[in-house]
Amino acid sequence: MGLINTIEQAIERWTSAFWAILIPPPRQHAEVVAILQRECDDNALILGRQRVLVPNAFAVELPSDSHSQLTAHSEEVSRQLVGQVCRHAAEHGYTFAGPVAVALRPSSDESVGRFQIHSRIAPTDLQCPKPRSGDA
Repeated sequence: MGLINTIEQAIERWTSAFWAILIPPPRQHAEVVAILQRECDDNALILGRQRVLVPNAFAVELPSDSHSQLTAHSEEVSRQLVGQVCRHAAEHGYTFAGPVAVALRPSSDESVGRFQIHSRIAPTDLQCPKPRSGDA
């Protein structure tokens, strides 16, 4: 029995290694993009026939060590994530209330394992023009 178990375990290790070579595990970046897209889908507000409003402000909370590693590249990473969100919105006919922003932030909660994503609809400031002195 011991010999059969040893052979079986060896075959399982070889099979696992073979599949790991053929199908690499998904990168964390792709997982973040998928969750950002899901945030849009799950929080979509239908305003009319042709108008579906989705979140445009996203915060990606990372563990402190991960955030410190990405600090030098945070603008580029944010820009790429914004591009992915905009592409997803265009494919689904979504609209935004304002410009899309993805902020990378360190997590204040030490229990965060890899990352957390929060989203909200952040309209642009629409200020009424101030009345001129002759208007009333």
